[in-house]
Amino acid sequence: MTTRLLCRWARWFPRCSQVASVRLQTSTVHHTEPLCPMSVSWIQPSSRHFCQGNELARMEETPFPYECTELVKLVEKASTPKEVLQLWAEQGRSASDAARCLVQLNLRITEKGGKEILQDPRFEHMLETVNAQVSSVWNGSLVALLRTLTMLGVPSDAPVLHSIQNEVLWRIRRLTYRQLAYLVDWVAFQRKRGYENEVLTTTLLKQLELRWTELSDSRTITILMGRALFFSPSLMDKLEDKALELAESFSADDIRKVALALASQNRRAVSLLRALSYHLNQKSSFELKTPLLLDIAYTYGKLNFHQAQVLKRIATELLPRLSDLSSLDVTRCAKSLAFLKWLHLPLFEGFAQHYVSYSESYSTLQVCNLLMSFAKLNFQLARGEEFYHKVHKALEGSFQNLEPFLKTDVVWSLCVLNQANPDYIASVTKHDFQKKLSGGFVDRTENYRLKLLHISAFAQLEPLGITIKSPAVLLPAAQGKVETNTPMQSSLHTTLQSLTNSRTQALRTAVKTVYGWTIDGELVVDSENKPIDLENLQAHHLPGGGGPDALPAGARRIAFMSWDFSNFCLKSKNLLGRFAMQKRHLQLAGFIVVEVPYFEWLELKSDWQKVAYLKDKLGKAVAEDMAK
Repeated sequence: MTTRLLCRWARWFPRCSQVASVRLQTSTVHHTEPLCPMSVSWIQPSSRHFCQGNELARMEETPFPYECTELVKLVEKASTPKEVLQLWAEQGRSASDAARCLVQLNLRITEKGGKEILQDPRFEHMLETVNAQVSSVWNGSLVALLRTLTMLGVPSDAPVLHSIQNEVLWRIRRLTYRQLAYLVDWVAFQRKRGYENEVLTTTLLKQLELRWTELSDSRTITILMGRALFFSPSLMDKLEDKALELAESFSADDIRKVALALASQNRRAVSLLRALSYHLNQKSSFELKTPLLLDIAYTYGKLNFHQAQVLKRIATELLPRLSDLSSLDVTRCAKSLAFLKWLHLPLFEGFAQHYVSYSESYSTLQVCNLLMSFAKLNFQLARGEEFYHKVHKALEGSFQNLEPFLKTDVVWSLCVLNQANPDYIASVTKHDFQKKLSGGFVDRTENYRLKLLHISAFAQLEPLGITIKSPAVLLPAAQGKVETNTPMQSSLHTTLQSLTNSRTQALRTAVKTVYGWTIDGELVVDSENKPIDLENLQAHHLPGGGGPDALPAGARRIAFMSWDFSNFCLKSKNLLGRFAMQKRHLQLAGFIVVEVPYFEWLELKSDWQKVAYLKDKLGKAVAEDMAK
């Protein structure tokens, strides 16, 4: 209330004083003495009143926010820290000059080195001057001083830093929004070091929340979004709205920083990501540097955001630069694209060739990440002998030292790629090793139990050229977990019941096999492709082994598999590695696999069309099997 009263008084008092002085002059005609200086100052008010703090802020955004003294001009031209100190000793007087000298001193030390001169008495004199006259330092220099002194190694409990923080706290309502952003950046850096001024931080965040409409430039947005951990969800929503509004003015580097900020906070702002992608892809003036391409791929992968045109451009730009990439760049990009389920054959062939050429620079973890990326996308090298020879050689010495979950993932990936050998399989199927995978989250344990079953199925079914005893999987199945069917699976189950005339003895749905794979629908058909009862038939793929009767002559086991959108690579009809291995194992186990992809199933509108479709698919699958 007092502040508002002072603001109104400051706004109206000069006018009243001026009117009063005019009346005084007209009434006193014979009075010839000039007005005293104090009365002149009231009649002609200065350009800065209590209520006009924003004018000072706007003034500081100009190229010369204060009177550019001769000392400041000389200091900006200085090339070494010693020159800055010498100029201060010769001409330095005010705290504003000291602040500018300190900022330039930090820049010169960053460029040239020489922190030993911080013990110089002239440096101490600059700090003392700022501490004594901190109220006369301009706003922009005040915020810059906090960052400068921290970078110069001034202790956080130094008196000069306390004085500057208190002064900033007093002036915080008069700082521009960009200065507030720089202040947030400094507060975040201090928090990492274990120092924090809670009062300043709380007041700063409140100001950012209240004045968010003042945000008007891309630079400030990138700074603030990079410090999103500080902000409330409502302020982050407002920052994203502002970023969307100003996206057209973003530079390529601004797009990279905003994208990384979203990825670091796991904020999947679809509208903003679409806008960033559009401008990145449309503006030919952008120089797409390698770090930008890799960071955009990482952001898309982290947030599961698909933009095929941008991904194609990333691949096109990276292909000629593969020889310049480091091993970390290659594995990072491959992992990001694998998360997106996007397989670009020339690019991944380039990744494999990069490993062959520079395998010495790859760490074991990077080799593992590359294998897992290839496996997820089911990327099978046409000539992979040299690649896998170097992979096995790299894993020889360090494979046994891998963390248990990572080791399981690597062996499972080698099974997908059909490159696992008996030694790898034996290392993850031992009783002592499986104990290390138990405990923790139920979903994670169940996931690795299934992976061990897949590895066991690989040992039993794949032609390795050596007889391997089926390894036991000791991890218990998750109890009480209810699995829900997808809409496509439910539709397929209903159609299969119609196909078998609702004969429950002739159909199994959602069949869990000993191989760790689930079959959507299982039938046994005779030589005329008509379903027969299967309850009493032997079924080695079931945990109980099925019934006592052998499979009749001419009968065939049919496995119906529904492939949904998530089972395929992006913009492709190629199955992901997990499902390609599932299809391969079921075929090796004696099933004829009838594939029902989503892009065919969704075109069928009526029930009779779906039944006819399954009959046609069944007939074609049996005919192909007979032709082999």
